[in-house]
Amino acid sequence: MEQLELIEACKNNNLKAQMQVYLNYKDMLYNVSFRIVKSKQDAQDTVHDAFIKAFQNISKLEDNHNLGAWLKRIVINCSLDFLRKKKKLDDLQDSVALQEEEEDTDTFEETSLKVAAVKKAIHALKDKYRIIIILYLIEDYSHREIAEQLGLNESTVRNQYIRGKRLLIQQLQNNVEV
Repeated sequence: MEQLELIEACKNNNLKAQMQVYLNYKDMLYNVSFRIVKSKQDAQDTVHDAFIKAFQNISKLEDNHNLGAWLKRIVINCSLDFLRKKKKLDDLQDSVALQEEEEDTDTFEETSLKVAAVKKAIHALKDKYRIIIILYLIEDYSHREIAEQLGLNESTVRNQYIRGKRLLIQQLQNNVEV
């Protein structure tokens, strides 16, 4: 079944089509959510909630939209809502927008880091850095979009990104040197 037909069938509450969408996207959405909420069980719950919201609102999806991107945005929003409910984002709200730090000219040197080491280093960052790093570097959100999602000033997001990236680089360099 083509994507447009699949979307149309889901709009008509076709359970078989909904199951196909679930099977096609559940792993991708789980990985996105897990990077944000840091817990397997919470990521599973968040993905479940995201699919419920998606199927309840699928009539709002226009046929020319990318279903995967639309679902990813929903799971990101659900993951952030989950963290807000657990008050893990409070320290982001309390952040004071400092003067812009120097331009972010740091570049990752070519290394043979293993993906697992990078994931572990990102996972170890404080939430206020980790979430912004994930949304910016992995999910390809702009600083403006992240600021809107988190209810922060764009300058605060930029500063948190710069600090988080520096901490990530330090962690990766420390792991390589050891």
